[in-house]
Amino acid sequence: MTLAETRDLLERLRRGETTVDAVVRALQAAPFADLGFARVDTHRAVRQGFPEVVFGAGKTPEQVAGIAARVFAEHRRVLVTRATLEQARVVRRRFRHAVHHPVARCLTLEQASLPRRPGYIAVLCAGTSDLPVAEEAAVTAEFMGNRVERLFDVGVAGLHRLLGRLDLVLGARVLVVVAGMEGALPSVVAGLVARPVIAVPTSVGYGASFGGVAALLGMLNSCGSGVTVVNIDNGFGAGYAASQINALAAEAAAAAAAAPSAAPPTPQPRRRPSPAR
Repeated sequence: MTLAETRDLLERLRRGETTVDAVVRALQAAPFADLGFARVDTHRAVRQGFPEVVFGAGKTPEQVAGIAARVFAEHRRVLVTRATLEQARVVRRRFRHAVHHPVARCLTLEQASLPRRPGYIAVLCAGTSDLPVAEEAAVTAEFMGNRVERLFDVGVAGLHRLLGRLDLVLGARVLVVVAGMEGALPSVVAGLVARPVIAVPTSVGYGASFGGVAALLGMLNSCGSGVTVVNIDNGFGAGYAASQINALAAEAAAAAAAAPSAAPPTPQPRRRPSPAR
């Protein structure tokens, strides 16, 4: 059951179009689908506002296709991350309209796109080698209903490339900043904006980068305020978190717009001082 279906069911109960027992039976349905090799969480969207995402690494193409089919049947949309080319082929044989994003290593499948929230998420990366992680963040955020602006290859070795697009950076509601090697870019960006910055260390770099540990430690020790750090190469986690932040901002803006404007205070008559006696 999706969040929209749950709301609809409760609205029908309020209007007297269904019974309490029928609602109880619907809510008592198993919150997962047992496929034998996986237990698909069918209530994830009710709790978190978005369906379960399929992590493709370590799964066979048939397993990915089976899980994706069950999530799609329940929610009419599914995101697969870390998808291999063979996994993409098997899923697309079953669902012709599935989209493979080879750079991001993602698969997306949806009956209709979610409406875009106002504002945008900026996804920045330091170098072209960081593109797979940056694109994973961008595809995730877009699929969750956000406008995404990309700004790639703007690392600190050529800071003028970043400063040349400062308008895009300053206009974002939340920024995902991806970097390998020494991981300095998120600190620079955090010093320029009054917005949340989600830093993503990548495993890009030479020997002493230790597979992204150097970038991770650098970001964790950032002197820039407001920097949050996700795991090494975790573009999906950054894109998901950015979407949640943007959703909160959109909800707050909508609530403020819907609230009645406060009436101006009624002026009080001025009292004349009593004459001295």
